[in-house]
Amino acid sequence: MTERNAHFWKGGEQGELRLLRCKACRHWIHPPAPICPECLARDVAPETVSGRARVATFTVNHQPWIPGFDPPYLVAIVELVEQPGLRLTTNLVNCALDEARIDMPVRVTFEERDDVWIPLFEPERSEGGKRARGLDEVEPDSEGA
Repeated sequence: MTERNAHFWKGGEQGELRLLRCKACRHWIHPPAPICPECLARDVAPETVSGRARVATFTVNHQPWIPGFDPPYLVAIVELVEQPGLRLTTNLVNCALDEARIDMPVRVTFEERDDVWIPLFEPERSEGGKRARGLDEVEPDSEGA
């Protein structure tokens, strides 16, 4: 952890996912960089995102690479709702291996490890407590449009 990325690793303590954002053009920046890739401005600062995303892709890991993450577990790239292309590599938690889906709505949750807060994502739940459906699971309308 460095001064440039502490906002990302410490935001979870307050339940916030914080990413850099350009003050000039409002473009979100991840991974952290000192210059905006859109307008090349240097005035970037941490801001809180909603923590809502959709699964762009995922895989099931079967290798014991990291202590404390006993396989199998889900590794995913999620795209945050704030901006197309704003993606994070993460783990999907509180989700059965066979329930993970591309485009599944997810939300951030945090796990504290060694004084940092790791952003993980879990399925978004509907009001009835059931997992919200991804676009690939939505029934086509009755008119075939």
